[in-house]
Amino acid sequence: MPLFPEKSPVELIIDEEHFQRVVLGGMLKAKTSLDITTADLKAMLTPTPAPGSAPGSSSASRGRRGKADSIITHLVRLAERGIEIRLLHAGVPSAAALTALRRSLPENLIVRRCPRLHAKSVIVDAEVMYLGSANMTGAGLGAKSPRRRNIEWGIWTDDANLIDGILEQFNRLWEGHRCEDCGRTDICPAPLEEPQLLA
Repeated sequence: MPLFPEKSPVELIIDEEHFQRVVLGGMLKAKTSLDITTADLKAMLTPTPAPGSAPGSSSASRGRRGKADSIITHLVRLAERGIEIRLLHAGVPSAAALTALRRSLPENLIVRRCPRLHAKSVIVDAEVMYLGSANMTGAGLGAKSPRRRNIEWGIWTDDANLIDGILEQFNRLWEGHRCEDCGRTDICPAPLEEPQLLA
């Protein structure tokens, strides 16, 4: 018996399915917007799918002639095409991610930090959403082999009520409403700071 009914708007995503569904089939296919929350942000390598390869195929995972760019490079390209991207994370990005963000940060790719954030979500075009355990790292959302990646569980959904609920929470955090009575100002002297402000 399947976990969800056949016509359910919710699909279970497990382990390496994250890369195919969330990254290749979601983030990189955005047409208007991406709203992302992650506790950990790294410049995970993201193989570029070979033209014409089916999602989930071995050629899609290997990418075009073995080419792999960091997810930051992909986000910059999306932003340069006009996609509005808001990325909210908890810790200081990895050195490679921070360097890439400082090198090229288009106006419509905005990255902010909230040290209390532990939620992980990806909302594509306000129409489909990933909600689960995976951070934006190679071991979480990346294309690492099954023996080297994290064990991750999540859902992929087009349920409007779920998406609206998470977007409402995202917007409250993004706009600083949760900062007003936060008890962690000792570790967050510059609420919702952006990467160029980070040491």
